[in-house]
Amino acid sequence: MIEFIGRKLLQKLPAETAHDLSIKLLGSSISNLVKNKPIKNPIELFGVKFTNPVGLAAGFDKNADAVAGLTNLGFGFIEVGTVTPRPQVGNPKPRLFRLPNNQAIINRMGFNNKGVDHLVSNLKKSRSNVVIGINIGKNKTTPNESAVNDYVHCFNKVHQLADYVTINISSPNTVDLRQLQETENLLKLLKELKKEQLQAEKSFNKYTPIVVKIAPDQDIESTKMIAKTIKNSGMDGIICTNTTIDKNNLKKDSHQKETGGLSGKPLLSRSNEVIKTVRAVVGEDFPIIGVGGILTEDDAMSKITAGANLVQIFTGFIYQGPQLIQSINTKLKKQTK
Repeated sequence: MIEFIGRKLLQKLPAETAHDLSIKLLGSSISNLVKNKPIKNPIELFGVKFTNPVGLAAGFDKNADAVAGLTNLGFGFIEVGTVTPRPQVGNPKPRLFRLPNNQAIINRMGFNNKGVDHLVSNLKKSRSNVVIGINIGKNKTTPNESAVNDYVHCFNKVHQLADYVTINISSPNTVDLRQLQETENLLKLLKELKKEQLQAEKSFNKYTPIVVKIAPDQDIESTKMIAKTIKNSGMDGIICTNTTIDKNNLKKDSHQKETGGLSGKPLLSRSNEVIKTVRAVVGEDFPIIGVGGILTEDDAMSKITAGANLVQIFTGFIYQGPQLIQSINTKLKKQTK
């Protein structure tokens, strides 16, 4: 009941105001009022043991301000970020919009965050027992030819605190970021990150898996090439997918023409198609995390059927609340028995 009332009140506020308030509440002692015991449905992927396969996607808790409160909700893993080397304010407001008729959200946040040092400080203070992924990106002012330096900087800052690190090269809200998915740029970036990963393992006796989050908007052949490059570069997994710039076939909504990345129900089928394409390229054993358009437990199951090992929610979490975590886990546990 507390969750339901809180969600209804938040939905009456402007989208970004509601989000900021949610982070503050989850980062406070009030979060202890809502505790959902995690459903145990363990899975091991890239050497990491997950209590259950339902995670929170990056973008909700960019600065790791609310990890303790989010842990109380029953997630099997939480991905924080996207974080950049230096703090940045992101794009001008308003930049976050609900599309309730479509069960969707459009955002053009632009990697607004307080910088990697702030995130590291927060995680050192509030490290929980849940698996933590850390999603890293480049600063807006860093040209693509120097982007590798930003990713290496962030990786070296976070790898000791992360259970895995996600490379975000697929947000549509940083100019030209998706050019880093092009083969030559991707090879250069991943080669350097692999070198840093192995050096960190040697220096700290800890191997931190690296996964790459890809976009849903390239054609099938490009998706195949991206997937092949990621696997052949020695990365540990792929996240399918980030938000889409395709806003065709939306139901009428007051904000449907806003620019930015679209998430939620309209992304489900496209994201699933990308998962299927990637699975066919990388084989049955390579880890895939499925995200995009999960509003129900059947949506989550469709991602597993398409080839994902784990799933992440974001927009569904906004619209449905914490009960979605439990309902998905209940469904997946029944299906995997």
